[in-house]
Amino acid sequence: MKKRCIIPLSFSLWSLLIISCSSNSTHLFVGGSAKPGEKGMSVFDFNGKTGEVTLVSQADVGPNPSYFCHSKKNSLVYVANEVMQFNGENGGGLTTFKYSDDDALFEKKNEMLIPYGGPCFISMSPDSGFLFLANYPKGSVVVVKLDAEGLPETITDTILYVKTSPDVSHAHMIKSDPQGDMIYVTDLGQNRIFRYDFITERGELLPIDTLEVPEGYGPRHFDFSKDGTMLYVINELGSKITVFDLVEKPVLIQTLTTVREGFNGKNACADLHVSSDGKFIYGSNRGENTIVTFAIQPDGTLKLGGHTNCGGNWPRNFTIDPSGRFLLVGNQRSDTVAVLELNRETGLPAISEEKFKVAGPACLKF
Repeated sequence: MKKRCIIPLSFSLWSLLIISCSSNSTHLFVGGSAKPGEKGMSVFDFNGKTGEVTLVSQADVGPNPSYFCHSKKNSLVYVANEVMQFNGENGGGLTTFKYSDDDALFEKKNEMLIPYGGPCFISMSPDSGFLFLANYPKGSVVVVKLDAEGLPETITDTILYVKTSPDVSHAHMIKSDPQGDMIYVTDLGQNRIFRYDFITERGELLPIDTLEVPEGYGPRHFDFSKDGTMLYVINELGSKITVFDLVEKPVLIQTLTTVREGFNGKNACADLHVSSDGKFIYGSNRGENTIVTFAIQPDGTLKLGGHTNCGGNWPRNFTIDPSGRFLLVGNQRSDTVAVLELNRETGLPAISEEKFKVAGPACLKF
């Protein structure tokens, strides 16, 4: 195997992690702000034993690739281009690439115009036959059907939440629950979480009900308990985490503050993830610039564990490596990704000097 040097990095990027040939190494993909023609996707080797990061490749994946998802089955990466004009037409972009794990190279396979524009989140349906996109500026969601090879084929459904004043709504995330039974959408502008049945035969979202969030909270990202009975939501505007019991009819059972007691500065929460063992949940505070840790109790409620410096400024997105040993934070305004080691007993990330330069990191995935 060719030996690579570990170097500090500085680009506009994205990052995604996939298993590589070394037993301790996985591929990390980091994505962020990029203008047309810039290389907005970068792939790194991440050493799951030492936390060291090595540049492998870079690729131009279109303008402003703020989020992505991937199909391991078809070796495809689906990039949401968060723009209001794509290839000269009004709307956002969806760009699909074939990814080769052998040489870490990307081959563009498909481009699609996304209605309403500004897609900020993308995920795949439970059966891997569709993509779901959430558009932030004019709150809306879009469903895209994939063909037999996994390439985007056609748009099967769109929902514009407030037709008379679309700027009131800000859809921020769309994703299935762990069981694949329902699709959830957070609307930061309307303080609501929508739930849908997904009709695969038609590729359509069928409304079920709406979860109300306290006024001014602004639900952004969410995650589920491992058994899917609890929904955890991080609220950008209110700096709160809300906990919903989903066993029967959804019930809001707990609300917790994400910032330290006595913090009086401005804060905007961003990302949220449950640990791989299901014992802890982490949230990012943009402003206080911390990662907050909660322990998940046997009944699914949360208990504060502590706060850890995020290693930079404005932690927009973070991910946990496949081994569960490290938490990597994309600090958007300081152009850095910090590598924090997790304590397996307490769940707390350790303050670390391990970081590397990345211009405006917005999405990190393994």
